[in-house]
Amino acid sequence: MAEAIRDDEGDKNQNMAAWLLGIKTLKIQPYHLPTLGPQDVKVRIKALGICGSDVHHFKTMRCANFIVKKPMVIGHECAGIIEEVGSEVKSLEVGDRVALEPGISCGHCSLCKAGSYNLCPEMRFFGSPPTNGSLAHKVVHPAKLCYKLPDNVSLEEGAMCEPLSVGVHACRRANVGPETNVMIMGSGPIGLVTLLAARAFGAPRIIITDVDVQRLSIARNLGADETAKVSTDIEMWGRYKMQWVQALM
Repeated sequence: MAEAIRDDEGDKNQNMAAWLLGIKTLKIQPYHLPTLGPQDVKVRIKALGICGSDVHHFKTMRCANFIVKKPMVIGHECAGIIEEVGSEVKSLEVGDRVALEPGISCGHCSLCKAGSYNLCPEMRFFGSPPTNGSLAHKVVHPAKLCYKLPDNVSLEEGAMCEPLSVGVHACRRANVGPETNVMIMGSGPIGLVTLLAARAFGAPRIIITDVDVQRLSIARNLGADETAKVSTDIEMWGRYKMQWVQALM
């Protein structure tokens, strides 16, 4: 986590952003924002996380089937301070500290209307081509996708709401509770936030695996009951996995 772009860099009258121009090529350039709509807000970004997808885009100009075909502003795990509100916005005020939902759905399809806007087939997502992201001084975003942070939550913590939501969603899908033993395969950032979420959901025993001993050490410090270093041999990993599943049952 880091402040996206220092406020004293570049021309203060220009909105600057980190543009991905090619493989391992980032450049700070002006980013012209769209006109503020009646239901939009302008947010000065103050904290932003670097996601694995950002790293994939940076290294290869693609992440799975999403291919960067033209210069794009990267970044999506973010929080900031409201600088301007649209004429119809009632829920937020200038000065509010907010976490931003990076997925912008259409709001009109049956999935959006049913509350499952995350499944919208027309989803536009910060920093996923062709949609520009939020590694910028400022962004314009729908007010309904900006969530006011409590006073005891920092902007850096607010930027981590998006990856944390992955762990929370996983625990909900798995019905994790006080009688649920959990095994997490992989102790990267998402695995670790899933560990924290599972503990908050009441899981009494959590095992986490990885090929990297340093990541496993972090997992232990965060409260994993057991850790296991696995082999990169796929056949051996399959045998280990079955043993751990049986041990959890």
